[in-house]
Amino acid sequence: MHEGIRSQIEDALRNTGTDYVEVRVEEAESSHVRFRGSDLEEIGRSSGMGGSVRALAGGGWGFISFNDLDGLRDKVKLAVQQARIVGGEPVVMAPVPPVIDVVPPRVGSRNPAEVPLARKKAVLEQYARIMQGVEGVQSSSVNYGDGRRRVIFASSEGSYIDQERLDVSMRLSAMARNGGEVQQAGESLGSLGDFGFVESLHEQAREVAEKAVLLLKAPQVKGGEYTVILDPILAGVFIHEAFGHLSEADHIYAEPRLQELMVLGRKFGGPHLNVVDGAAVPALRGSFNYDDEGVAGTRTDLIREGVLVGRLHSRETAGKLGERPTGNARAISYRFPPIVRMTNTFIVPATNEPRDLFDGVKEGVYVKNWYGGMTSMEMFTFSAGEAHMIRDGKVAELCRPVMLSGNLFTTLHNLDMVANDLDMNQGGGCGKNGQSPMPVSNGSPHIRIRKTLIGGGAHAG
Repeated sequence: MHEGIRSQIEDALRNTGTDYVEVRVEEAESSHVRFRGSDLEEIGRSSGMGGSVRALAGGGWGFISFNDLDGLRDKVKLAVQQARIVGGEPVVMAPVPPVIDVVPPRVGSRNPAEVPLARKKAVLEQYARIMQGVEGVQSSSVNYGDGRRRVIFASSEGSYIDQERLDVSMRLSAMARNGGEVQQAGESLGSLGDFGFVESLHEQAREVAEKAVLLLKAPQVKGGEYTVILDPILAGVFIHEAFGHLSEADHIYAEPRLQELMVLGRKFGGPHLNVVDGAAVPALRGSFNYDDEGVAGTRTDLIREGVLVGRLHSRETAGKLGERPTGNARAISYRFPPIVRMTNTFIVPATNEPRDLFDGVKEGVYVKNWYGGMTSMEMFTFSAGEAHMIRDGKVAELCRPVMLSGNLFTTLHNLDMVANDLDMNQGGGCGKNGQSPMPVSNGSPHIRIRKTLIGGGAHAG
């Protein structure tokens, strides 16, 4: 981005004649590689530059995006005109101090932007061949993507923030078939600014392929209520999907039913249950210094000792609910306005050793990894990627993947033990309002939940 951009933006933000205006200008580069089986299906690089203006006039927001900076002042005027047309009840934005800062990217052992595309292809091809070489595997895929995103944020309140971040994500998956029986296994991985982990996944690739084949011979779990123990990956996805989205304050003020459910001070579980979200938790895919409204990233307690104590905010939602902004307003690119999004969401570790959770469980189910799921208000359904029976306190036979379903609030009350082995899952991404995949991370220690409804024979395909 050329040197004169700051004066150009600041000039466009002078004397706008409205309540509030912000400008974001973005420069982005990315690369992607995809193998289907042993064949290279897609490879490429892309780059682009663009920006957006968001203006508040009375009760209305105006938003426009653009691909060049020419006539920026006219673009601001257009966004203001749009906002006045929209109108509505007055919007109060929670106050934050203006910030002037430059934030360089966090770079790990290997900067993904400096690794040649040919090297990325060569590394990923090894994993494709490993998975295809496992007997019984019918198909496999390796999906890789990385991106560099530099964003300048400026507001009519005097903020000017120039920050850059690097992101890496990938997924290994394999499908095995025996006649009409099909099973699959997969693993999602990611990092903030480090290609290094991508170069040492040979063992994981083999394990994914072998797991898909083993699942063909695994028995099904008989449906019913069980004590279940969730590994950190599935427990992290559970807390993100089933609880985290309910904590996003734009959902809360727009939905009367959620206002009844998500009352601050409500008891959700025992004193061992603590849930946090925050971009200020360092070095994870959901980490950043400032959100897309120029608000500093924080660490927000959502549940403290079983009690609901916080929620996730933009400046607008914080103003509407009379609370403090949390730095959770995020946009996936300049083409979208920022909305309330999670960052790094996790259950805080307690004092139990993981083995303590298995003690006393006569017959239960140990569930690991995930394929996906869905939520509707407080009701959830999740598909575990792997299941083992627990018999007399010990992990027993591998079973077919299962579905877990229930009511979030009942489930949190039945969550009776939390281990001390926090692990963060940085694979995948979050979707909301057409903005996907947003880089996030989620995690947990092992957790134990009593009286969980298990659907036997869930199909992994």
